[in-house]
Amino acid sequence: PVLVPAAHPDHPVASFMNQKQQKPTLSGQRFKTRKRDEKERFDPTQFQDCIIQGLTETGTDLEAVAKFLDASGAKLDYRRYAETLFDILVAGGMLAPGGTLADDMTRTDVCVFAAQEDLETMQAFAQVFNKLIRRYKYLEKGFEDEVKKLLLFLKGFSESERNKLAMLTGILLANGTLNASILNSLYNENLVKEGVSAAFAVKLFKSWINEKDINAVAVSLRKVNMDNRLMELFPANKQSVEHFSKYFTEAGLKELSEYVRNQQTIGARKELQKELQEQMSRGDPFKDIILYIKEEMKKNNISEQTVIAIIWSSVMSTVEWNKKEELVAEQAIKHLKQYSPLLAAFTTQGQSELTLLLKIQEYCYDNIHFMKAFQKIVVLFYKAEVLSEEPILKWYKDAHLAKGKSVFLEQMKKFVEWLKNAEEESESEAEEGD
Repeated sequence: PVLVPAAHPDHPVASFMNQKQQKPTLSGQRFKTRKRDEKERFDPTQFQDCIIQGLTETGTDLEAVAKFLDASGAKLDYRRYAETLFDILVAGGMLAPGGTLADDMTRTDVCVFAAQEDLETMQAFAQVFNKLIRRYKYLEKGFEDEVKKLLLFLKGFSESERNKLAMLTGILLANGTLNASILNSLYNENLVKEGVSAAFAVKLFKSWINEKDINAVAVSLRKVNMDNRLMELFPANKQSVEHFSKYFTEAGLKELSEYVRNQQTIGARKELQKELQEQMSRGDPFKDIILYIKEEMKKNNISEQTVIAIIWSSVMSTVEWNKKEELVAEQAIKHLKQYSPLLAAFTTQGQSELTLLLKIQEYCYDNIHFMKAFQKIVVLFYKAEVLSEEPILKWYKDAHLAKGKSVFLEQMKKFVEWLKNAEEESESEAEEGD
């Protein structure tokens, strides 16, 4: 045999041979499917039979149930049949649309709906779900979807079944297994109209607050923007703080009523501030602004102390302040002199004056170039009758904040002495007049 030296890869002959080897493949070329790659037929009935048989063997011992579910995940396709699995654990079998169990279906009594209606039993069931979802993390989304579906089916369940589901859901919301976004289902028009949503919410919030507290509930609601939507549990004609408060207080959930009332006030305050800034930027007459504020105070039960803080922050946010310390004081005095009549209309109480003083102190401390302007602002407001001597003296003596107090007390020293002397003089004049 004749030995031919191997061609160098860059040699024209070699590259031609390589091209010959890379034959173009035809698109649409068919591959023979391997047996194991064929998609298995979706058969929840067979899956259901396996789970129900296992649960029948474990009985109502929930420890044994949790162990069985843990072990079965390795053999059964939980990912594919998540809905069937959760239907069985909650209702005892696969649910038809609307929430009814099919008559001819095999069912198990080892489920939430067949259990005792008490908090302790529901806490034990919550543990079963917790363990299962911790072990098979991919079930998290499927479980959330299941609960959303179950809430939409509430009308198909008995009152006792609803109560158990509400308690269980509250516990699972408290321990973080469920996200508060599932509550969206409760805003379904039909459930709301028939009062099912509100009644279910009572049981749910009771068990949630029992596990945690109202502050933890508030945090969870805020995360999913549900903190301002709870009134939607009632039909449009009953969506008032009064109605919500009465309903939930009578049901033993006073703290939830107070939370919603508070949220409503916060919402009203934000709305007031937004509208106020718009009115100021338009240059609306003060008498119109004052009238609007007083109406809002009455309508939303907002105190004068809260309002004066809102007005102060609105007044200070309508200006682009000079960055130079020596110029900003002059600019502030000019600006605040203009708004004094508006501020004076809402410092009719000593407590409101003190609130304003603390807001001024806070502002001058937080905005460093205002540090030297504090005394000038207070004196301006004294002259414009926004502030009176008593609250100023009280602030100086013991009602001031810790923020920059040494600087501000030093600034105010001479003015406070003058106020005290003026007060003493007027007292002695009054005595002489007697």
